Amino acid sequence: MPFAVKDLPFAKDALDGISSKTIETHHDKLYPGYVNKRNEIEAALPNADRSKSAQTYSEYRALKHEETFNADGQILHELYFSHLGGDGAPPSGALAEQINKDYGSFENFMTELSASGMAARGWANVALDPTDMKLHIFIADAHNQGGVWGTIPVMTLDVYEHAYFIDYGSARADYIKSFFKNMDWQKVSQNYDKAVQMARIAGSASFA
Repeated sequence: MPFAVKDLPFAKDALDGISSKTIETHHDKLYPGYVNKRNEIEAALPNADRSKSAQTYSEYRALKHEETFNADGQILHELYFSHLGGDGAPPSGALAEQINKDYGSFENFMTELSASGMAARGWANVALDPTDMKLHIFIADAHNQGGVWGTIPVMTLDVYEHAYFIDYGSARADYIKSFFKNMDWQKVSQNYDKAVQMARIAGSASFA
């Protein structure tokens, strides 16, 4: 069954500091491109000639490489939009406790995540690692680069220029501040709770 574009969980003009024009460009035009290309690649793969597969170039290699780029582009954008539309109020409960445990305070965590957003060329991803049950912040310069096998993403910050250039030009730091003002930490908390459940299952099937 083909992958489908997911609707926004908020109105396009509902965000503080991120314009409806940016959301329209980002969600309605750019994100569907990854979904459509992923479907196109899925349809082409069964007919690709495996006998000519080669690392220098082959149709099969090109399809497999771009499969990861478009799949990750779809997944990360869906995660990004899913936790926007909130009021930025800090998290509580298990997520807040884990952040305090891993980073000392929510303020320290925000400092690390903001710095990662400034350092990355594409994404700053917060993920739970089942090997130590800690929240880690990983940067990615492309959709299919910088991910860590086995970790479970709970939130992401898109820092590609398309996410902010209409509103902020090159002032990425100002966009990051607006991003956090619109965070729905309750949604991130839900993602974290699910990640913990998944991590416990993964831990019971350890490779060690």
